[in-house]
Parts: sequence; structure tokens; C-alpha cells
Amino acid sequence: MLTFTIRRLVLAVPTLLFISLAIFLLLELAPGDPMAQVPLTVPPEVKEKMREALGLGEPMHIRFWKWIVQFFWIEPQVLIDHIFGTSFSAGDLRVISWQTRSPVMDIVVQRIPQTLWVVGTAYVVATIIAIPIGIYSAYRQYSWFDQLGTFVSMIGFSVPPFFSGVLVIVIFSVNLGWFPSIYDTTLVVNSWDSFVTQLKQMVMPVMVLALQITAQTSRFMRASMLDNLNQDYVRTARAKGLGEYTVVMVHVLRNSMIPVVTVIALGVPAIFGGAIITEQVFKVNGIGQLLITALQANDLPMVQTLTFIFAVLIVLFNLIADVLYGILDPRIRYD
Repeated sequence: MLTFTIRRLVLAVPTLLFISLAIFLLLELAPGDPMAQVPLTVPPEVKEKMREALGLGEPMHIRFWKWIVQFFWIEPQVLIDHIFGTSFSAGDLRVISWQTRSPVMDIVVQRIPQTLWVVGTAYVVATIIAIPIGIYSAYRQYSWFDQLGTFVSMIGFSVPPFFSGVLVIVIFSVNLGWFPSIYDTTLVVNSWDSFVTQLKQMVMPVMVLALQITAQTSRFMRASMLDNLNQDYVRTARAKGLGEYTVVMVHVLRNSMIPVVTVIALGVPAIFGGAIITEQVFKVNGIGQLLITALQANDLPMVQTLTFIFAVLIVLFNLIADVLYGILDPRIRYD
């Protein structure tokens, strides 16, 4: 397993380089000019100097190489300097946002906690809810519980977050007044009252995201459990006199988790993308809102860095899913 993990990590390097090149070329071909928001009163020669200061006058391959060096070499040094107090990156030019004129990674680090508060909580809550629902729905197939779970899952699949988000705002914020409609990102949790306030403002965005995740995960869990409940080894285990709890929760569940692990692992990067819409609806000042703002401002370094971070998450969680396969199923060996 260790050899396989190291091999996959090595292969991930050219994969990520190719992805970064594809992102860079797509953004280069995209319409829009970073100088479009500059006031019309600014003289053309000043605009040209501003373009040169942003590096837009350099050839395409030079700009791509500079971004590669800044992201893969200088930014890790900045992290090391921050942790150990060294000065490896002193004087080196980092990836700079065209919109704010500040380092991109500094802005990302500021926004990540807000996204993790909402997305991370939603994913944990949804997984905790979805797996038991899927197990019981499969064990009690076609019961009223299974029918209700299917109905709720279809709603979760069908309703987009921009609709469900507005709907819960109208119901729970406007009509009932239970929760705030706008997420306060400036709130500092340093007391019990502030913690309760944080929980209240998280309820609605977490509810919207968790509905989608629960619908998908519970359906996969149910289908996988149904497939394994009819296998020969289940009948053999029951014939040997094993208890029903042991048969279902030990033998069947472990084999059923293999395809579900893929859904859960690969759903983590996807939910970051889905959070873009949810953050816009609830005004969460996170990664999704940052990406939308950067796209509107033609801030190519910011957009390129954020989309590449999403790509890194996809590659990373693909590897995590493959490693978990070998842990859950002893028959799967990569070495």
C-alpha cells in the first residue's frame, strides 16, 4: 500500500502540471480585460503601464512559468517561513491578485475558515445522517421508511441550491424569524452566546448543502446494501447462526462501503463547487464568493489559483478513496 501511495503521489505531479496548463490556457482564451473596470478618464498610456505592471505585456509562456514557480516554489517557502520563523521567501514575488494587489494565498487563507465552517459541517452532518438512512432503507426495502427516504432523496436531487436556499430564507428567516438570513463572517466565537449565534447562522446554509449530500449518499448506500444483502456469504453467515446485527452491520456494511467511499471522497471537491451558489445566497464570505468576485473582476491569478486548488482536491481525494478501498476490502491490493 505504501508503494502504491508513493507511486500515485509521483504521478500526481505531471497530472497537476497538465491541469494547471489547461486552466491557464482556458483563462487566456476567455473574453474580458482586467483594465475594463479602470475609469475612462485614465489616459491610454497610463493603462498600458498598468498592464505592464500586471505582467500582461509578457509572452504567454513566461507568465505561465512565473505562476508555476510562484505557486509551487515560493508559496511553500512562505508557509515554511510562517511556521518556523525562517526567511526563505524574503523578497520573492508571490502570486498577486489583480483586484486587491495583495497575495492570493493570503486572501484564500482568510476565506477558508468560513467555507470550512459551512461546507465541513454540512458534509459531516449529511454523512452521519445518510449512511444510517441508506442501511435501514435497504434492510426494510419498500417499507414506509424506505418510501419516505426515496421521496426526500428525489427532492434533494431535484431542487437546486439557489432555489432551496431562497426557500429556507423565506420560511425560517422572513416568516418565522428563527435564523438570520445573512451570514455574519465578522462574528468572533469567544463566548457561549457568540457560539449559539454562530450555530444559528449556520443552520440554513448547512441545511441546504446537507440535503444534496444526504440524497446522493443515502441512495448509493441503499443500492450497495441491497446488492450485498442478496449475496451467498450473507446466507452462509445466517446459516451459521450469526446474529442479524452482526451479519448486517459487520459483514454486509463493510463490503457495501466500498462504492460509497468513492461517492463520499469524490464528493468533497464537488461540494466546494456547490458551495459557490450557497455562499452567494447566504452571503457567506468564503471561497465560493471569492471565486465569483474574481471572475467578475477578470482577476485571472485569483481564478487560476482557486480552480487549481479545486483540481488538487480532486486528485487528493481520488487517492484517499483508492487507499480506503484496500483498507475496507482485503482482496484489493495494489502492491
